[in-house]
Amino acid sequence: MNIILFDRIPEGKIAKSDFRGAHIAKVLKLSPGDSFKAGEINGGSGIATVTSEDSGFIYFDYKQTSNDGRSQLPVTLTVAQVRPICMKRILREAASIGVSRLVIMSADTAEKSYAAAGLWKTGEYRDFLLDGAMQSARTGLPEVIFARNAEAAVEAALEDDRIILDNIQNEGSLADFKPSGRTANLAIGPERGWSDRERAVFKEAGFRPLLIGERVLRTETACTFGLAVLLSAMRLL
Repeated sequence: MNIILFDRIPEGKIAKSDFRGAHIAKVLKLSPGDSFKAGEINGGSGIATVTSEDSGFIYFDYKQTSNDGRSQLPVTLTVAQVRPICMKRILREAASIGVSRLVIMSADTAEKSYAAAGLWKTGEYRDFLLDGAMQSARTGLPEVIFARNAEAAVEAALEDDRIILDNIQNEGSLADFKPSGRTANLAIGPERGWSDRERAVFKEAGFRPLLIGERVLRTETACTFGLAVLLSAMRLL
């Protein structure tokens, strides 16, 4: 963790039983006088200085130094449902990279059980977004939108440039992409790829089919790789 994030900065103490308190005590091994970066989710950040500790709590003074808020990149990642263990990695990396929105969609070729996984039902997915944000040392978490199919996913598309990654039917390489606007939406399919019906839906909504090489990548790899190439083209790296 490069920043410790809270919904609200605690009133001068944090329990050692809290995962953040455990991290401060057992991983960072901070003592009175030591400091750590802290902040509020989608809010300001600052420096917390440990003042004392006992068997149950770490006590600290906090001073806000920045009011960054949701300083996210102007990019939406639209990604089809995959196995929860893979989706956890996608959530963490997308938040760490700094996308502003995540559209999680069910796909024609994806297992229907993925959308009903405990990851979504219990709200556990937010933990992985939080982990990614803390890795990035920023306070912002992406907005998450759930789409039941491709039609619902394209209804959520608000961006100037819209791209669907497709190594079966495409118009060229993402590496040659030239942005026409300031915001972009990158759509990445499920493990078994897009259906022809979905390709037609995305095309009708103005998504341009591009590829990132001839190799067939795992969805989680394509998300990180595709975002890196897109952000480079947008001169945001």
